[in-house]
Amino acid sequence: MTTNNRKESQVYQFSKRGLDIILAGGGLVVGLPLILIISAFSKISDPRSPVFFSHVRQGKNQRGFNVYKFRTMICNAEQTLKQDEKLYAEFIRNGHKFPEGKDPRITRLGRFLRKTSLDELPQLFNVLKGDMSVVGPRPITSEELKHYGNKTALLLAVRPGLTGYWQVNGRSDVQYPERCELELFYVRHRSMPFDLKIIGQTALTVVTRKGAH
Repeated sequence: MTTNNRKESQVYQFSKRGLDIILAGGGLVVGLPLILIISAFSKISDPRSPVFFSHVRQGKNQRGFNVYKFRTMICNAEQTLKQDEKLYAEFIRNGHKFPEGKDPRITRLGRFLRKTSLDELPQLFNVLKGDMSVVGPRPITSEELKHYGNKTALLLAVRPGLTGYWQVNGRSDVQYPERCELELFYVRHRSMPFDLKIIGQTALTVVTRKGAH
């Protein structure tokens, strides 16, 4: 790496982190009333279950961290899924997801939150903590690393993102092999102009709800 490229990379990293703090901090301030409303509805609809859900994902340099979301599934959803061998096989075969509207684990409120992408609002805390960035590859589980083969190190060279190139190019409508290519394309070509373009496209994707299951 040349001196100019190194300086450019340092400027990009500094600018990216600054943008993360501004957007995540501002998003939490503006979104606080919405967070409280969703929390209240969640408790009313299911008083005995937790409002939030956390799950270990692979971060930069394969450092595990807890990603936060509003709970959109029934309790013990993972165990329930794995207990049904036929259902679990379908889940794996379909790229770690179910066809739209056919996931038996998702609650009624959860379906709405996913459609509007509001279930990911708590991930702004992950961005502030430095676990995630606003833009980056989707945070994945250790089980999903196998899909990236010898490109795993490249994928985990950056922080995972709240949104990314895959999300604005079909999201759940995209099959896993193509998703991997989109994620790796972002890592190879990441830059501030590219990040800003993805943020703009994300706003449009959320409005149209394209690919949100």
